Amino acid sequence: MNSKLPDLLAEVLAEEAPEFRAAALAATLRQARRRRRMRHARRAGGALAVALLAGWWLWPQGKESVAVIHPLPPPPAAPAAPAARSYQLVETQPLPSDALVASEHFAPVSVVSTAATVTQIATTAGNFRYLSDEQLLALLHPCPVALVRTGPDTEELVFANPEDRRRWMGNGGETSNNER
Repeated sequence: MNSKLPDLLAEVLAEEAPEFRAAALAATLRQARRRRRMRHARRAGGALAVALLAGWWLWPQGKESVAVIHPLPPPPAAPAAPAARSYQLVETQPLPSDALVASEHFAPVSVVSTAATVTQIATTAGNFRYLSDEQLLALLHPCPVALVRTGPDTEELVFANPEDRRRWMGNGGETSNNER
């Protein structure tokens, strides 16, 4: 099949003008040159990047320089007059013990109450029963209410009148889900 390809191209291009064949050949050669230049540029850029990284890695960083210490010249002879000091000497003393502040823990607080002020409530198991939806609505019959289901196991009791809610729930308390 590949042997027929040059014959097919020669037959198709033979019908066209020779200028078209020359223009197609020139365009193909330009594209091939551009690809070759790009390939060379990528190789050169990669080699440059590797060289820069190697130079950065090998560059001495943070190495300390060696300092040469020269001996000091002998001090000059002492002058006849005392030299003026370029500083002021400050002497400190510890504070007396009565000037120190310390913190201490409070003594534990005892709460004493009488039996009359404390109410104890004891709950025994089994002294309750669940209400069905119909029983709950029958219990609240004079008040207009609705039982709204918000999920498979959650529902909310909605009162039409806020006064009824305050009367049944006490102090305008909010109902939580599953409260029946």
